[in-house]
Amino acid sequence: MNILEARHLTRTYTIGDREIRVLDDISLAVPRGEFTVIEGSSGSGKTTLLTLLSGLDRPTAGSVFVRETDITHMTEDALAPLRNETFGFVFQSFHLVPSLTTLENVSFPAELGRDRAAREKAARLLERVGLQARGRNYPHQLSGGEKQRVAICRALINAPEIIFADEPTGNLDSENSDAILRLLLSLRQEQGVTLVLVTHSPEIAEMADRVITLRDGRIISEKRHAE
Repeated sequence: MNILEARHLTRTYTIGDREIRVLDDISLAVPRGEFTVIEGSSGSGKTTLLTLLSGLDRPTAGSVFVRETDITHMTEDALAPLRNETFGFVFQSFHLVPSLTTLENVSFPAELGRDRAAREKAARLLERVGLQARGRNYPHQLSGGEKQRVAICRALINAPEIIFADEPTGNLDSENSDAILRLLLSLRQEQGVTLVLVTHSPEIAEMADRVITLRDGRIISEKRHAE
């Protein structure tokens, strides 16, 4: 069963009297539990596609379906629980709240949903990634690898069905990159999480079930790892 589907997605922007077509008639389907990588050179439309699939932006034309429900024209109020509970987000720049501790950053999405066990769940996730001793630290007191592990814990706090990740290892050294990737893959194996990941890394692409390559806003190839 496909958990995520895009049908004829197009995204254009108007600058002055020019129309810039960033995505051009993109269609794809992601089965539940699949690890899908979206790759392509800078400016190919990777991040734009990720923001459309995750409901962070709306297409100029076309539709996005999550569990066969069209989310394209949902109101912000209707999208909010989807983003908070069904989706998890991991970005290259972490997006941690500077004024919150590590524990508070992780528990925040669950507290939005009035989960009384939010702090307990956050503590367990931090222990899982080896940061149990960092719960009272603030983001400026963490290394880049630690910040990304916190960001992944935050993405996981509400047990999402899909994790969207945009260059999650882009700011990390090779050791931390490997650790983050192992964490994502182990979570996928244990919990059946669907991963949709944008990356420039050939090593990460090799580990995916499927690699979708974009060029100039179009899909130019789809390759399954077994092929």
